[in-house]
Amino acid sequence: MGTLKEKYINLFTDFGFKKLFGTELNKLLLIDFLNELLGKEAGIITDLSFLSTEQLGRSRSDRKAIYDIYCENESGEKFIVELQKAKQNYFKDRSIYYSTFPIQQQAERGDWNFELKAIYTIGILDFVFDEDKNDTEVFHHEVKMVNIKTGKVFYNKLTYIYLEMPKFSKSETELETHFDKWLFILKNLHNLTNRPTQLQELVFKQLFEEAEIAQFDEKEYLEYEESLKEYRDLKNSIDTAFDDGKIEGIMEGKTETAKNLLALDVSIDKICQATGLSREEIEKL
Repeated sequence: MGTLKEKYINLFTDFGFKKLFGTELNKLLLIDFLNELLGKEAGIITDLSFLSTEQLGRSRSDRKAIYDIYCENESGEKFIVELQKAKQNYFKDRSIYYSTFPIQQQAERGDWNFELKAIYTIGILDFVFDEDKNDTEVFHHEVKMVNIKTGKVFYNKLTYIYLEMPKFSKSETELETHFDKWLFILKNLHNLTNRPTQLQELVFKQLFEEAEIAQFDEKEYLEYEESLKEYRDLKNSIDTAFDDGKIEGIMEGKTETAKNLLALDVSIDKICQATGLSREEIEKL
């Protein structure tokens, strides 16, 4: 095996995120994170069942959705957990669209009263929303349907949570809550050389053991190495394009970015997510 400089995996890679949060072996890590993120609203989650991450439309011609993690708790409430590595046009639109699949799946044949289970869509972002870039304080966004006349929640079964991780700036010594510790790990795990003294809880002991690259077998190591390369290539290409103003609603810029990602062997599904182009548009390039 080759030698990577980091001791622990980067959680913004597909491999790293799914290894620690998307497997039965490490399910307790995801449960602990969601309980801290959602607080009392969803009740205390004691168990989760992983569901298929590929969601199909009602017909073959319908666009499909591919989640990073999709699961439900013991009450049947659904959780979509998405890791977004680089800026994307219409990311909020995509997250709303993704939430429509578990809504439709709850429809029952015959006599049905339309009662729905709650759906939570969670986006962990390695970028900052353009419209919020001047607000350095608020990085944890929780969005619901609200009555604008009264300011009260109109419907509480549809929740969208976005974490703008670049805005989280607390150091090890500044961590106050369990949630602070989770955010610190999400952002900084790959830069750490040992488990900090502030992170001695049992759940973090498990996390650091599972995240240590030296413990990977050859197959895992190669998969992680490829995932890390893809993350770096994708983030560099997309972030540079946005900085240059190439894909701010300009089709030529989207096409140029898609071509660059194709040259880097990035999958078409990921290019669709990154640029907003359709699969058909990308296949024509």
